[in-house]
Amino acid sequence: MTTHHEMVEAALARITTGYVFPEKTAVIDAAIRRRLAEGAYRGLDVRELCERVTEDLQRACPDKHLRLLWTEDPQSLEEEPESVARARFAQHARESNYGVRRVEQLDGNIGYLDLRMIAPADLGGLATAAAMQLLSTTAALIIDLRQCRGGSPEGVQLWCSYFFADDGVHLNDIYERDTGSTRQYWTLGHLTAPRYLDRPVTILTSELTFSGGEELAYNLKVLGRATLIGRTTRGGAHPTARIPVAPHVTVTVPTARSINPVTGTNWEGVGVEPDLAVAAEDALKAALAHLRAADGAGLAADGRTSG
Repeated sequence: MTTHHEMVEAALARITTGYVFPEKTAVIDAAIRRRLAEGAYRGLDVRELCERVTEDLQRACPDKHLRLLWTEDPQSLEEEPESVARARFAQHARESNYGVRRVEQLDGNIGYLDLRMIAPADLGGLATAAAMQLLSTTAALIIDLRQCRGGSPEGVQLWCSYFFADDGVHLNDIYERDTGSTRQYWTLGHLTAPRYLDRPVTILTSELTFSGGEELAYNLKVLGRATLIGRTTRGGAHPTARIPVAPHVTVTVPTARSINPVTGTNWEGVGVEPDLAVAAEDALKAALAHLRAADGAGLAADGRTSG
């Protein structure tokens, strides 16, 4: 059985070798070892240990992706073959309908997309295209990201591409520590469904919106393509590795970071702020009112489109 001390040591080793900001690892290591020496983790069960260490990690370095997580099902400590990991994730994505929870035409010919996950483009591309095909004739669009907890940068790139005319829009860059390289993400030149152009787009956000969901909102906001309505998002901008350190414990280590080409920064720790702040549960109602009042939207509250 892995002891608390061994779990913490293994987690610290992974953070030291993999964290995207290597200059911060000494402070993190010292803070957690100090807590170990103080006996802060004695007498805790494993689930409580994960919660306490996560609190201490984020106190030492406020990165919401830096966590020790309890997993209900036991996991092997052997490195999982990449093909197995891909197959498991593909099954999860398929069972989640590639994140597309609901597509609907609301009164006034307003499209509504409830997106819970940003699936990788190679897995979710057809679902993305199907959703955008159904929404293609609407006069305005609401993208609901209030329960979107994250996803793939390539998936974000695909979704964003539908809202710009061509492949000439620079969306995001991601710097990776292990290679020291920076990958650029631009809009895609070829799409399966029609692009959604010259019509208003609003995005609904909440305190739960995280990671890839935040990138989608951030990209479209800073490029002036969408109006955000709701609450400031959770604030996680760092692609992250999940590494088992015990049968029921995983350490999550941010290994890369986003760099937006417009702002030169990202939403890590601060979240994405809405243009119109309202309670998350009121965001859909506020978005409908905003779209119907917007100049040039051509939307009537009685369900008709104006000439």
